[in-house]
Amino acid sequence: MHQFDASPAAILARLIRCPSVTPAEGGALSELENMLIPLGFRVERLVFSQSGTPDVENLLASSGENGPHLAFAGHTDVVPPGPESDWRHPPFAAAVENGELFGRGAVDMKGGIACFVAALARIHRREGRLPGTVSLLITGDEEGPAVNGTEKLLAYAKEKGARFDACLVGEPTNPNALGDMIKIGRRGSLSGTVTVTGRQGHVAYPHLAENPVRGLATLIDALLAQPLDAGNERFQASNLEVTMLDAGGNASFNVIPARAAASFNVRFNDEWTPEGLEAEILRRLEEAAGNTRLRPGREEPIAYRVEWRERPSEVFLTRDDTLVGILGDAVAKVTGRRPELSTSGGTSDARFIKDYCPVVEFGLVGRTMHMANERVALSDLETLTEIYDLFITRWFAAHA
Repeated sequence: MHQFDASPAAILARLIRCPSVTPAEGGALSELENMLIPLGFRVERLVFSQSGTPDVENLLASSGENGPHLAFAGHTDVVPPGPESDWRHPPFAAAVENGELFGRGAVDMKGGIACFVAALARIHRREGRLPGTVSLLITGDEEGPAVNGTEKLLAYAKEKGARFDACLVGEPTNPNALGDMIKIGRRGSLSGTVTVTGRQGHVAYPHLAENPVRGLATLIDALLAQPLDAGNERFQASNLEVTMLDAGGNASFNVIPARAAASFNVRFNDEWTPEGLEAEILRRLEEAAGNTRLRPGREEPIAYRVEWRERPSEVFLTRDDTLVGILGDAVAKVTGRRPELSTSGGTSDARFIKDYCPVVEFGLVGRTMHMANERVALSDLETLTEIYDLFITRWFAAHA
């Protein structure tokens, strides 16, 4: 017999009441451990560290020894709730109103974890042990630097001998209703900063100075003027966006700054590699550096440098038709809706998992994630639990 209320709403309420704002564990992993052990799971709590980043506690739980190995990945850490006055109910109270459960992490993504645990509890009660191995990889670092979380947890599991055949990530993938969308891949992400060096001076004497903003505007124009690609049948077009501008923080309107910088991020499809994209960006900058349109009377090229942020995320696409098909069929069976197979959106921890096994993402509706009054319909929790239950059962049957 289970020693806890294994309904998805009850599980989620227990998790929401844990204030696990990145990187704090907040009691969420302890709650999970207490629920998984009665289901026959072996649980390890692992703290990973790296200089310059906060220590993060993670959880690895496994049931079974041999046979096909299915993993579920998720995160119990949440973004800060913001002012409590913006919430109809306290963000960690797990209040229910009009059939909805409120709380930070309700959909992103304690709700997905709760539904998976509830599905495992139902299978355990109905069938006993599955014909294979199930593992949960739960991190507390997805909303943060993502340095001491899933990436290191996967490496640890591999070192201990774990070999995963497939993984489901419980991120909130549905835009409007359960059954809308399965994520079968993600675009890559590359970030950098271009800094232009000028010469500080008085605005009234521009011939004695060199305004780096003029050069920076020229370089930004070169990066944005032409699209990187038109997209393809698998991915939307790559896009480069300037995300921050800095002209040295001058306190006076009368001072031409000494330097100016622009930070940018590129979300790129499978027509690029990080190396190829860097080369294209450098080509555009170098070509534009000789443009004097905004610098009349200047013959020397724009003096600039580019710094790349470490660890770009690579693009990936899951091509496991069995995995994708079983999940899609389970979604359609329960919801009556055939989900779109998508690669849209930002990055997730699936970018690390794809190096170990095929990975897909499916979870709750994400319309309120990271917002005040984040909430989930109780009916959606039940529906997602049914989908996970059917998916797990059918996946193991297909690999028997």
